[in-house]
Amino acid sequence: MREVIALVTVDGEYAGALGPFVVDSRWWNHVEPVVEHLERVLGVPTSVLRLVKGVGEFTRGGTTTYQVEAHGKPDLSALVAEPVHVFPDDPLRMPWAKPGGPAELVAWAEEHVTRTGEVRQVKTWNLSCVFRVETDAGRVWVKALPPFFAAEPVALRLVSALDPTLVPEVIAAAPLRVLMADAPGGPCWEPTAEQIRSVVPRLVRVQAALAGDRRPGLPEVPIWSSEVEGSRERAEALLTTGLPMTLLHGDFHPGNWQSDGTGHQVIDWADAHWGHPALDAARLWTFLAPEKRPLLAEVWTAAWLEHVPDGDPATALELAIPLVHVFNAVRYREFLANIEDSEQVYHLGDPEYEIRKAQAALS
Repeated sequence: MREVIALVTVDGEYAGALGPFVVDSRWWNHVEPVVEHLERVLGVPTSVLRLVKGVGEFTRGGTTTYQVEAHGKPDLSALVAEPVHVFPDDPLRMPWAKPGGPAELVAWAEEHVTRTGEVRQVKTWNLSCVFRVETDAGRVWVKALPPFFAAEPVALRLVSALDPTLVPEVIAAAPLRVLMADAPGGPCWEPTAEQIRSVVPRLVRVQAALAGDRRPGLPEVPIWSSEVEGSRERAEALLTTGLPMTLLHGDFHPGNWQSDGTGHQVIDWADAHWGHPALDAARLWTFLAPEKRPLLAEVWTAAWLEHVPDGDPATALELAIPLVHVFNAVRYREFLANIEDSEQVYHLGDPEYEIRKAQAALS
């Protein structure tokens, strides 16, 4: 649970504050229970624009203060007008964090689907804004992205062309936004052996098919750092293991696997980039319980040997495990360099943490 204070704006002007009130989700970027509460109290739909202030432990729990946009004429009697809050613009503010941004995103989605039911904001922070929309074709999701995550629509198209069952169907895409069909089920935070045996070889099959064919829009991300002794030599050794450079998911942990018990899909390709495939396996390795890691190594190694018989995937995975932390540190620093001050709290300390993890893995 966490406490929430909502600073409500109407047509871009401050109208008053509501709260603190309690919601049952601890995660600051999970705003669905926030907008549900506000709609009940204010009588109109709302969207959370951005985090103004957060006080808690690791961006969960505690108290969060959001700038909120009311869509329509809210019940102003529920609001406290004093003190007056102002919201100066910031050059790094994301489009969805500005008045009118969420409504414009939903309007774009409705150009491609016919809404028949609820539209609900589920998540918003500096990395994305996500709405769930009920349509005549079922539930869909619309997602806005920052410039440093521009590769997600590219990656989804590439993967879908090779294995349409591995990712959600892309209904529409435009720069920095994508509209997707629902991925049934829930996340696989503790994946079963069957799920590992299903998802990992399918990703490898796609990566092998895309090997050597770098498409526009897929960035490369450094995987060594002068701060981590031995990382450059390890990165160079990784390139000698015989596996090809290809499309990477970039955040291939089991929380980004979605399963309804029969089908398994991989979601959230925002970190997609061009790189060495062992980095995806290493990312998964860091999330798995120790007793499941040998299975991952077995399945991933066997899958790559089917496509590259003279490669050395076992050595590649071993080399990549510390380097995935360097990759994470580089990405976190990119986030911090490109987001406004009030949202820095989401990632403060993360680059240093990942560098320490890399150094520990190499010691």
